[in-house]
Amino acid sequence: MAKIINVKGRQVFDSRGNPTVEAEVFLDNDISASAISPSGASTGAFEAHELRDNDKNNFLGKGVKKAVENINEKIRSKLKGMDPMDQSKIDKVLLDLDGTENKKNLGANATLAVSLANSKSAALSIKKPLYKNLGKSFSLPKPLMNIINGGAHADNDLKIQEFMIRPDSAKSFMDALEKCFLVIQNLKSLLKLKKMLTNVGDEGGFAPSINTNEEALELIVNAIEKSELIPGKDVVICLDVAANELINKEGKYSIQSSSYNSIDDVVSYYKKLTSKYPIKSIEDPFAEEDWEAWKKITAEIGNNIQIVGDDLFVTNSKRLKKGIDNKSANSILIKPNQIGTLSETLEVVAMSKKANFNTIISHRSGDTEDTFIADLAVATESNQIKTGSLARSERVAKYNRLIRIEEELGNQAKIANI
Repeated sequence: MAKIINVKGRQVFDSRGNPTVEAEVFLDNDISASAISPSGASTGAFEAHELRDNDKNNFLGKGVKKAVENINEKIRSKLKGMDPMDQSKIDKVLLDLDGTENKKNLGANATLAVSLANSKSAALSIKKPLYKNLGKSFSLPKPLMNIINGGAHADNDLKIQEFMIRPDSAKSFMDALEKCFLVIQNLKSLLKLKKMLTNVGDEGGFAPSINTNEEALELIVNAIEKSELIPGKDVVICLDVAANELINKEGKYSIQSSSYNSIDDVVSYYKKLTSKYPIKSIEDPFAEEDWEAWKKITAEIGNNIQIVGDDLFVTNSKRLKKGIDNKSANSILIKPNQIGTLSETLEVVAMSKKANFNTIISHRSGDTEDTFIADLAVATESNQIKTGSLARSERVAKYNRLIRIEEELGNQAKIANI
């Protein structure tokens, strides 16, 4: 079997132009593979630690020299001579070397880049596509495609951070992309008619000067209809509220406007939206520690609506177990950089599936050309992938990878049901 002979870290850049970590793993059979850690803007307090230099004289404090040094000076020597096929053992070495619960010593941006690069090198070494080395049965995910940005992802007055579409009637992944393409192009036309900007935000969605959530929702419904598709049947709307950004010190929320409301008022507002518009998914409707509010909304609308924990769970098995026991959601966003290794990510996916949660493999707002999450979504048979709009090459790269996988699977290709 092949052995690791070298691990190299380097500073590269993400889609926002900020420094991030790339790791490359070299094997003794002349194979090497690299992976890049993404970075979030709207981050949960319980995410694994992203190590940055905080030196204002070096990339305004955003440099990752320390994380890179940790790869080149600490991780490299520990992994030399190891079998890349033993992913769980590789990841355990990384966890033991770090020694903290949230990767504070090495940095999750360092451990993740090494972990994913190792997985890629192992697949190349045995001449298998990455997804086939990660899983045993496969399906293509439905895209949760970001088309209007608000909140921390845009400079407008929208409170909700992401307005997304999901092509529920799609028969294949290419069909899913075509339906999304039609809606996006028709939305662009509608925005132009209203003399609104069609510039795109960090994740490729439009970021027009819209004042209310309802105005954004009306535009999306109109764009679906203009595409000769049926809202709620062919294409549904999915929201990422990112409520962590919308709560004050008293625990009240400004989901609808700048005024703050009680939990009961917020639940009523979500009920109103979901009854009026074809909304089938709400991510982070409440803040990451507001467990009772999560339990309330899941009990009241969770039978018909996907209630997705992102900041609530941060791809962490301990927090997920609490959510399952508490009935605080019915779906989970999976972001590998929230936890820091592939093995821990796969553990959370397995736990989610056992609890009959929908799993949504997700990018970050500061992403890269790395397409690992596309293979991960197929290998884990996750029924959705969230990787931005059909714009910006770091987003489209994941869609193009999924197109190639669908083609490669041929008659065995199937798209997930939700």
